Amino acid sequence: MITSQNSQPSDFVPTETIKGDLSGGLLLLCDHARNAVPAEYGDLGLPPEQFERHIGYDIGVRPLTMELARRLNAPVLMTTYSRLLIDPNRGEDDPTIVMRLSDGAVVPGNSEVDHEERQRRIERFHRPYHTLIDETLDQMIGKAPAPVIVSIHSYTPVWRGVPRPWHAAILWDSDERAVRPFIEQLEAQGDLVVGDNEPYDGCLKNDTMYRHATRRGIAHALLEVRQDLIADEKGVLEWADRLQPILEDLVSRPDLRQIKHHMSRSDKPA
Repeated sequence: MITSQNSQPSDFVPTETIKGDLSGGLLLLCDHARNAVPAEYGDLGLPPEQFERHIGYDIGVRPLTMELARRLNAPVLMTTYSRLLIDPNRGEDDPTIVMRLSDGAVVPGNSEVDHEERQRRIERFHRPYHTLIDETLDQMIGKAPAPVIVSIHSYTPVWRGVPRPWHAAILWDSDERAVRPFIEQLEAQGDLVVGDNEPYDGCLKNDTMYRHATRRGIAHALLEVRQDLIADEKGVLEWADRLQPILEDLVSRPDLRQIKHHMSRSDKPA
């Protein structure tokens, strides 16, 4: 088990909230917004450059999400810690929630994590984020029809030496309500290669979308943007321009504001 370097728990706050219109019909999530690590964990035994890679956080997503929130007056919920500490987009029972090896990088600070330390990280960092999402959704549904949830991520342009052709992608499980119009409107822009459940499949039991959208019957989509396209302010603004009218359209569709349950593919018998 990792031993804290401090005698007292740190005052590290694991979540960040950007206030917005709770009746506006849109909730933005950013699971991997930052690459910080609480002081008592030091650097997890890694050099600083590893935290600047995609293994440390989703490059570009925080400024993009903040810009969309500003334009749309939408509430945003984000984590403040590196996914190398614990991954908020994994279920509490997922064996990859604390990674010992990530895209070729051994994480020394995770090598001896036992059950007790795993639970400690869940309770201090992972669980507060998901509790915050639950509480915010309850507030939003109390004020207006159910919101559309959009979770914003980014992915590395090259994986294990293989370039990825998609400029952006929508990941999803079984509820297509927000997915189809999202993909169609991205493709209609004419200059994008758009992935449909690429480079990953959006079906992952107990991840953020499963827990807060699929299980609740809330229309949703997980957006992935290629990291090199939003790595600077120019790219962020360009993608905010692309995404703003799409998100405005999604929340205007009555069918997307209704609670409709769709069984997760992860729950269906083999």
